[in-house]
Amino acid sequence: MNLSRLFDHWKISENPFRGEEARHDAVFARVGLAEGPGGPVGGDGGRAAHSEFEKLLGELTRPATSVVFGEKGSGKTAIRLQIADRVRAHNARTPSERLFLISYDDLNVFLDQLQGRLLAGGRIKEAHEAFEKIRLVDHMDAILSIGVGRVVNALLPGHDTPPPADLGDDAVRRARQMDASLREDLVLLAGVYDRHDVDGRRTARLRSVLRLPPPRGAALWFAVVWLGWIPAGALAFWLLAMRPEWFAGLWLTAGQVVLGVLGAAWLGGVIKVHAFDRLVRRRMAGKVHRQVRVVPRTTESLATAMQRIDPARRNAGFLPATGSDEVRYELLDKMRRIIAHFGFTGTLVVIDRVDEPTSVNGDPERMRGLIWPLLSSKFLQQERFGMKMLLPIELRYALFKESGQFFQEARLDKQNLVERLSWTGAMLYDLCTARLAACRSPDAGAMSLLDLFDEDVTRQDLVDALDQMHQPRDAFKFLYRCLTEHCSNVTADEGRWRVPKLVLDAVRKQESDRVQQLERGIRPA
Repeated sequence: MNLSRLFDHWKISENPFRGEEARHDAVFARVGLAEGPGGPVGGDGGRAAHSEFEKLLGELTRPATSVVFGEKGSGKTAIRLQIADRVRAHNARTPSERLFLISYDDLNVFLDQLQGRLLAGGRIKEAHEAFEKIRLVDHMDAILSIGVGRVVNALLPGHDTPPPADLGDDAVRRARQMDASLREDLVLLAGVYDRHDVDGRRTARLRSVLRLPPPRGAALWFAVVWLGWIPAGALAFWLLAMRPEWFAGLWLTAGQVVLGVLGAAWLGGVIKVHAFDRLVRRRMAGKVHRQVRVVPRTTESLATAMQRIDPARRNAGFLPATGSDEVRYELLDKMRRIIAHFGFTGTLVVIDRVDEPTSVNGDPERMRGLIWPLLSSKFLQQERFGMKMLLPIELRYALFKESGQFFQEARLDKQNLVERLSWTGAMLYDLCTARLAACRSPDAGAMSLLDLFDEDVTRQDLVDALDQMHQPRDAFKFLYRCLTEHCSNVTADEGRWRVPKLVLDAVRKQESDRVQQLERGIRPA
């Protein structure tokens, strides 16, 4: 008998236990993300969530940090998707108190940029040495790049990475209603952190969209350069036409002195605008380029963008031109005040897939170098700011080797710490039952996971077997194999639609051994 025949008998429209990766699991999208106005609907959404989920999520009106460690397949990515789903539901319910979500999970982009920058600058000789050079400000720059990019992409359509923020209806009009100081701050942030501004033109477009006048002083110097020659030219023409003898003598006349002063003033303005100011902007752009190491911008694009930034803001007190984190905190606060104008009262950053970047490749020491700078109490305890850190279990082992001073600085006792994302057999039983119900035909009656097994199999037998699997991914593999083993040993004519206890016990032993070997690192999956 094949598996499709078995599923047809039980009115199961698709395999409930085939998915192993939450991002690509259609069943999880229906069960784990079933959100209604007041939360999970129909009961399935709640049963598909881990029992620690509510603690990790916290109160969305007051975002806070959570740190969780979990093994591969324990559901970290599923939690990330569920958090995003809850945030969407929360934003739909409370449009005036929305939460600005930043998914900080595609770390390849930032690590590749950082490694390339350090290698080109001769700071490191091998790419893996970059993990020893990662700073908290690098993470802050990456978060700012994502957040600012979402806002700018919403105001200047054309790029979908990062995805444009939902700024509400008529976002451009609302952006123009911000006070001039906030609009100048947005131009400053875009000029530094907009990864798509390869030549400075997007910053100019943004300034135009926001209907900001030219930066203070720029209009005056523009007039000096383009119109400053007119007085000198007019005087020279008048002298040549009306007093040509003034140019025949060997002695300077009053007219010649005035003409020289006017010409020198105009020439000085030209030199200032086209040489001195450009040199100052490029020098500052070079400083910013050296410090903002995770955003793919060139010194030339930064220097061009700085033409559109208010000159009063072109200094180290406003721009990330040093390794100090204080300026970054100020920039994060500027972004917070900008998005608050669009109804976002808090920011939530979710970090996941720490072990997946190509340069990390699951190495615990590299993951440690990547994540440890983030464990700063000051950073994690910002007002109306929360960070959900979904970390591999290997970092938990590294954490317990740290000193007392490290724990004092990180203050993980304040970060809603979950030391291990573990699943009991009962939790996995409920999860698998919810998935089974989601895959049955609408006209089918109620059915539990136990109904798939013979009468001599008790609920406790199933719970005990699932308890040995430890996590959803292995539980799905175990149940899938039970069904396929049963189907391979019976014919369709026999009409034996339930899995016998003998098959359950045999598969349980084999899968339990596989899980133990996986945990010891002696088999791949």
